[in-house]
Amino acid sequence: MIRGMNAPEQDIVGVAARGSGPLALFGYFFHRQLDRLDRGIGEGSLEVFTPDGQARLLGGSAPGPAAVVTLHSWRALVRLATGGSAGWYEAWEKGEWSSPDPVPLFALFSRNRARLAAQARSRGLSLLPRRLMHWMRRNHRGGARKNIAFHYDLGNDFYMRWLDPGMSYSSAIFRDGDGALEAAQNTKLQAILDRTATQPGDVILEIGCGWGSFAERALRQGRKIHGITLSAEQKAWAEVRTAGMEGARFSLTDYRDVTGEYDAVASIEMAEAVGREYWPVYVAAIARALKPGGRAALQVITFDEALFEGYARNVDFIQTYVFPGGMLLKEDAFRALAEAEGLEWRDRHAFGLDYAETLLRWRRRFDAAAAAGLLPAQFDDRFVRLWRYYLMYCEGGFRGGGIDVIQVTLVKRG
Repeated sequence: MIRGMNAPEQDIVGVAARGSGPLALFGYFFHRQLDRLDRGIGEGSLEVFTPDGQARLLGGSAPGPAAVVTLHSWRALVRLATGGSAGWYEAWEKGEWSSPDPVPLFALFSRNRARLAAQARSRGLSLLPRRLMHWMRRNHRGGARKNIAFHYDLGNDFYMRWLDPGMSYSSAIFRDGDGALEAAQNTKLQAILDRTATQPGDVILEIGCGWGSFAERALRQGRKIHGITLSAEQKAWAEVRTAGMEGARFSLTDYRDVTGEYDAVASIEMAEAVGREYWPVYVAAIARALKPGGRAALQVITFDEALFEGYARNVDFIQTYVFPGGMLLKEDAFRALAEAEGLEWRDRHAFGLDYAETLLRWRRRFDAAAAAGLLPAQFDDRFVRLWRYYLMYCEGGFRGGGIDVIQVTLVKRG
């Protein structure tokens, strides 16, 4: 196996000739691109089988994720170089590269993010239309409704096939290692409820109530809930599951339009749908809704602080194809906004590897449902492949450490 591309000049033509199509003539330059990847992999390794018949080992100098990729066309590297993570997905969808398990590949990029970040970003002319589309999908009131509908209103029949029976679409907390997914989700929900420090009879505002898993748990423990969402599908499910329970109320309400004061606020992985432009408004809405001394319990997904600005200037795979308008959080900036609104930042708990395990469990359930023909008929094979890729992509990001998930309590000063 070739560790570097040190072919002498007289072999360049021969190397290129073993490829196919016009791009084969540029094989030498694509190997130079692989050389740059090699230099950027400080932990882990990448075994690459190239279109010209070579097998190359990139990295391998220190332990880490071990990935295997077959490049069926050099065009995959063109898409990576110009389209970043979105381009790399497009190459996968077109069959230009494959892997027996893409998760270690995504984990490898995540682990070596500081040196490979530029490889995962769109650039040049490819970036301009992506940024324009992302700007058009920003989360003003009308845009937020469309973006939420794009992702969450795929239908309850879709999500119920692969989420846990409680329909929690956020990271679980696996207290005892390899526990059942539903139990781990209940652990997460109870942790959020405990953070509110509420008592029976207290009223909790839940911003982004999902399918009502937290609301049901809080109601069963005597709290009252006002759950808000922009998803008609989620609202309908939450209302059915809590029918007849005293103190339950759900509405299609934008967080910006919340009025009144509450004993506590809960928001589980909602902030990622807000967008950086609207973080101050979101945090102000939480502060405004809390009574003095009240607590907000948040679960949010964060991006590596050191690389955040590059991420924010780009448009990645998820923003392009899965969750328009979305953006992970820069924790220090978000904390500063909270503190400026009189909210003390307390009891931070990070559990990124639990999210990786959650995503693995979801993917297994998703694949089983797809194989059994249980996913709704309107979703074709391409959609199923997109969502499988999405689940693998996110799992790798958490396993590599480039993204994390935290719970934190915000306490409104009296």
